[in-house]
Amino acid sequence: MKLKERESGGVVILEASGKIMGGPDAELFQSTLKSLIHEGRSRVVVDLGQVTWVNSTGLGILISGYTTLKRENGEMKLLNVSDRIESIFIVTKLYSVFESYKDEQEAINSFATD
Repeated sequence: MKLKERESGGVVILEASGKIMGGPDAELFQSTLKSLIHEGRSRVVVDLGQVTWVNSTGLGILISGYTTLKRENGEMKLLNVSDRIESIFIVTKLYSVFESYKDEQEAINSFATD
């Protein structure tokens, strides 16, 4: 997995690409989130539009990131979840945990209305 970071409207957009499979991916994702939290930036949208696959360990990485931010009074939402990955979320019932958006501006705006 690769991560690109940018900011829009006070919200950090993490653009993930490749496969989220565990190992170094977990370390990269957690260290990125911990840096953001340390900087006081705890509103995060993870763009999965360029992610081709997520395995069970990858799901764990996303859940761990979600709980890390939640503990720090932050939030993590998902953007551009492919049909393939969405079907995994449905089977695992994770669709009820993550807020997911198809439109970036809508995802950003969702923080203001919380």
